[in-house]
Amino acid sequence: MRLAVLGAGAVGRSVAELASEYGHEVTALSDSSSAAVDADGVDVEAALTRKEAGEPLGGAAPGDALAAEYDALVEATPTTLGDAEPGYSHVRTALERDRHVVLANKGPVAERYADVRGLEADSDGEVYFEATVGGAIPVCATVDDLGARHVSAVRGVLNGTANFVLSRMAAEGLDYDHVLAEAQDLGVAEADPSFDVEGTDAALKCVIVANVLREADCDSVAQLRERAVTLADAEVAGIRDVPGSALELAAEDGRTVRLVGEATREGVRVGPRLVPENGTLAVTGTRNIVEIDHEYAGGLAISGRGAGGEETASAVLADVARLE
Repeated sequence: MRLAVLGAGAVGRSVAELASEYGHEVTALSDSSSAAVDADGVDVEAALTRKEAGEPLGGAAPGDALAAEYDALVEATPTTLGDAEPGYSHVRTALERDRHVVLANKGPVAERYADVRGLEADSDGEVYFEATVGGAIPVCATVDDLGARHVSAVRGVLNGTANFVLSRMAAEGLDYDHVLAEAQDLGVAEADPSFDVEGTDAALKCVIVANVLREADCDSVAQLRERAVTLADAEVAGIRDVPGSALELAAEDGRTVRLVGEATREGVRVGPRLVPENGTLAVTGTRNIVEIDHEYAGGLAISGRGAGGEETASAVLADVARLE
């Protein structure tokens, strides 16, 4: 399959580098300032080498990637909130050309889920977004395979940065500021960690799952428009104000604290929660875990790496395989 990859950060780069191993060809690769476009296949290694040297990816403009010849658009630009632009417009352009779309960018399906589904309904293209929830963990695919109508709740630890901070605080008895600085030194946390530690990233993932659950109960896009949720509908609290003493007290009772997100048909909640110290949700480091409550299967758990270039690219390429 021919892929146009928008975004040359960790995820977009990894998708482009791994595409050939999965039997696909990259015909366009762009970042925010330039693009490499070739209907016969972009030389990905050469394009990325140019970028590393501070040069343009190629001689084309970013918009030329959208107009290129491709079967599926991989949208891996940074997540934006509110109107989800420019990611949403990229999705619209591809679907209006009857091309498929695979999202790593959370914005379009967290903030404009019903709009995306409306565009998809009028197109010969399809939209998949496994990579937007849980990195390498197949959350959406599992919910779909189980039958979303029969899933009542999805909850989990869905942000590696927040989990690293909380698990280090608990293990070493360190305070938040100390561990956050350590995480930044290790590259686990961004220079501005707000998106992660304030719960926004986990909330976006849960909003996407909540929309999947609600969509299962809708008979039309019009009905979905009435029921779809966005980040503004979520109840969100972060970990900035979790004191080390709270973790110490929890440990005395055989428990610990994790940033847990939960998506149900009723809504989305994200915040620090007390969990059993040896329980399913007490994963450590940057590891993520998701629990799924199913009407007939009971409780299921899936754990793995919730972020990372190659890890998230594996989810993107799994979606591309679903299109073949």
